[in-house]
Amino acid sequence: MMNRKTLTFQIEAGDAGTRLDRCLSRLIPGESRSFLQRLIRDGLVKADGVALEVPRYPVRGGMSIAVELPEEESPEPAAEPFEFPILYEDDVMLVIDKPAGVVVHPAAGNPTGTVVNALLGRYPQLAEQLACTTSRPGIVHRLDKDTSGCLAVAKTANAQFKLSTAFAGRETRKTYLAITRGVPMRRSGELSTLIGRHPVSRQKMAVVERNGKLAITRYRVEYTGMLDGVEIGVLAVRILTGRTHQIRVHLASLGVPVLGDAVYGGARTAVAGVERQLLHAWKLCVPHPATGTPMEFTAPPPEDIRRILERIGVKTLREPADFP
Repeated sequence: MMNRKTLTFQIEAGDAGTRLDRCLSRLIPGESRSFLQRLIRDGLVKADGVALEVPRYPVRGGMSIAVELPEEESPEPAAEPFEFPILYEDDVMLVIDKPAGVVVHPAAGNPTGTVVNALLGRYPQLAEQLACTTSRPGIVHRLDKDTSGCLAVAKTANAQFKLSTAFAGRETRKTYLAITRGVPMRRSGELSTLIGRHPVSRQKMAVVERNGKLAITRYRVEYTGMLDGVEIGVLAVRILTGRTHQIRVHLASLGVPVLGDAVYGGARTAVAGVERQLLHAWKLCVPHPATGTPMEFTAPPPEDIRRILERIGVKTLREPADFP
């Protein structure tokens, strides 16, 4: 029989009326909504000893909820040396400049070498302080493995809850730098579509007409240039939602895939010397988890993006201006 651990939460007054599954997704940010819904339907989420078996059940302020989580069979993440640039740090949070090629948290095929492993190397106490998310301590949002740039991390349980709530509630602003093959016909614009699993290739995401989630992306062309006879765009991109592969899918749907993105752009996005999709989390604005004060962070583009910028004639990259 699988061992279980029980987590107990007190629902705050501000969360009253929120769906149970949505509330739990903020309280336990390391688990997916579908996983939490399964726990609810299996009777593993209780209030005063009574199972709450409906994911849409509206929680009440002051309610005490107990959640039984299956213990992970895989070993806890190992602590490893911390080598990432730190953009900001205080007692409750830090923001790192995640290098391209680094996975955020351990998963099948990537048990080591992740951001979480590095965090545990620098902060051994995180595993104990954030025991509710053993495999993902401190993680409040994610970047694709091959996307570089700003990544916020919580250092306390309260900060993890506050930051996760801010990301889920769209209280953050995320601006990316994207190098694209081709330039959009409009110099700026907004894409608002549904994004869901590709109907044929289930490992990919796609713009769909139904059975997807709303995805909103705004973009602005900052520079253009030529590279090996191909027109290249340098775009500032702001996402108002956080869907899987959102920017890559939306830009590909415009006919301007991210340079180096073989998944959504195919072989035509390959350029000599480019080994990953050239997407960079350029700027991040989050409310501080302790004070609520808006905090802004900017990560300079990494070497591979700087080389492409130089090749197309961009010698000085302006910092991204805020979108409307």
